[in-house]
Amino acid sequence: MSCGGESLLNTRGRKRNMEIKTFRQLLLLLAMLLAVRTALAHQDVHTYSDPRAYQQRHLELDLVTDFAARRLAGTATISFTRGTRADGRLVLDTRDLLIRSVALVDAGTSSLLPFELGKHDPILGRALTIHLPRELPPSFVLAVSYETSPEASGLQWLTPRQTAGGRHPFLFSQSQAIHARSWVPLQDTPAARITFGATISTPPELLAVMSAARVAEASAAGKHVFEMRQAIPSYLLAIAVGELEFGEIGARTGVYAEPEVLESALAEFEDTEKMLEISEALFGAYRWERYDLLILPPSFPYGGMENPRLSFITPTVLAGDKSLVSLIAHELAHSWSGNLVTNANWEEFWLNEGFTTFLEGRITGALYGERQQRMEERLGYESLLEAFGQLEPRFQKLKVELEGVDPDAIFSVVPYEKGRMMLDWLATEFGDQVINAFLTEWFDTNAFGSVTTADFLDYLQNKLLDRHPGKVTMDEVRAWIYEPGLPDNAIIPPTGVFAEVEAARDAWLAGRLKAARIDTGDWSTQDWLFFLNNLPGKLSKRQMKDLDQTFDLTNSSNNEIAHSWLRMAIRNDYRPAWPRLEQYLLSIGRNKLIKPLYEELAKSDEGMRFARRVFEQAKPGYHPQTLAAVMKIVYPAEVGS
Repeated sequence: MSCGGESLLNTRGRKRNMEIKTFRQLLLLLAMLLAVRTALAHQDVHTYSDPRAYQQRHLELDLVTDFAARRLAGTATISFTRGTRADGRLVLDTRDLLIRSVALVDAGTSSLLPFELGKHDPILGRALTIHLPRELPPSFVLAVSYETSPEASGLQWLTPRQTAGGRHPFLFSQSQAIHARSWVPLQDTPAARITFGATISTPPELLAVMSAARVAEASAAGKHVFEMRQAIPSYLLAIAVGELEFGEIGARTGVYAEPEVLESALAEFEDTEKMLEISEALFGAYRWERYDLLILPPSFPYGGMENPRLSFITPTVLAGDKSLVSLIAHELAHSWSGNLVTNANWEEFWLNEGFTTFLEGRITGALYGERQQRMEERLGYESLLEAFGQLEPRFQKLKVELEGVDPDAIFSVVPYEKGRMMLDWLATEFGDQVINAFLTEWFDTNAFGSVTTADFLDYLQNKLLDRHPGKVTMDEVRAWIYEPGLPDNAIIPPTGVFAEVEAARDAWLAGRLKAARIDTGDWSTQDWLFFLNNLPGKLSKRQMKDLDQTFDLTNSSNNEIAHSWLRMAIRNDYRPAWPRLEQYLLSIGRNKLIKPLYEELAKSDEGMRFARRVFEQAKPGYHPQTLAAVMKIVYPAEVGS
């Protein structure tokens, strides 16, 4: 009797557990369906436009650069097609633009259209609503006459003294993520791709370059004509104007830079053509004809920007020993992941950056060897762990929700390094050749398209999981994408690649080895970064002085090494390094290098006073995006009010 009752209880228990499991699975399925439905209802929370109503197809820019007024002025002529949700109201994204007129252009004639600018939103800018006539063909053209603001968030105007040459002013753009709308009125969403042409008028002594092919040599009057035949998302629109010269690297590669910087850049990036050839061998044909680099002034806020045909590059990677050229591999890799196949909105950013960081590692390993690749992976993993310690769980996921959130405000290494680690895990499970073939097919199938995480998961199921059953489950993949932190199956890059550096660090910390006896002759930048970044947070003044006197770290000309050392100097109140810290913050505008230093300074009252004093001096040379980021650190009450 008791045995029979116990069996019945077990049966009921198992049945209840199955019901609970089934209920949870149904809830998960319902949540996924709702997420898909939401995505379909409004693909991009960072645009006022609706490409399902009217979709931009081609853009023609005719702009004059006015350095005195710090403005671009002219006309954006945009071709549209009418969609299924057309309702007579076409909405474009703008930020701080002066809209002079909007006209419908037809067979050489134009007729003015009524329009209005909506209420300003601190993240999205202002919606430009254009009222269209009732009778309208399926395809039509609008011409928007406008000018930019001197404070346009996507443009930086530099005075001559802020350039390497000191003779002429300089202009450059940074459109990612949603800053194209600050210099062009358009549908500023990566879901709506466009081809474009441009005529840019500049002072005759300056050269204009764009993320496009030059149609003809610049005229004596300073007219520059460009054409981009491949459709790109708006955040890849790019322009720069300055005293620039060009140097050739290979048949399809070269460098634009100020004359004072050109030779060192050509030497540093001489392997770019080889990188391009390796990339094609790994991931298929290069679709953009040329791959050139533009070396910008130090105020450029990022390491690089993957503008097609012309990557914008910070001069802070000119280390003199090619130790930081993985940045070029990263920007080149974007020619496949990001430029060719693009995240449909900024909640899907990992589809750009995670894939690109994975490709970067493969390119670096093929060109410079496996150790270089493994060092980069370990350092990336350590930066990811640091980011996890600073971010809310919702921003530790690959697929994030950003409604009401500025995409610049939550920029972190998570989509880069966690995305790479997910693909590394898949490569471990399926093999490198299978993953390379899978990615090549992904790029070919979705070329010149915009994709979502849901698209990737469908493709992964059909093209990889179903073809190799029993290796990986979709639940495991979803855990990587939708859960914070790292799953248990993550492949952790070992520290063994830094074994000698680690041993030297431990011996020095234990007092068994003096700094002068550490053999650093063969250390790369990555070895130094591992050494510095893995020292205890607090060191004695004697230890800091020992390292500095032995290795002259305060005066390091390598900006990455200097960054790590100066961060330590702030934490340990090592005052001999503070004059160099001030000079560093005044001369560099790259967010990755200066934001963490301001954050360290802001942890003490004296540090905050120092930070504010230096920031007030540095402001004229910082990019608008850098200004906004640092303002939140040094004046949090004012920004939050």
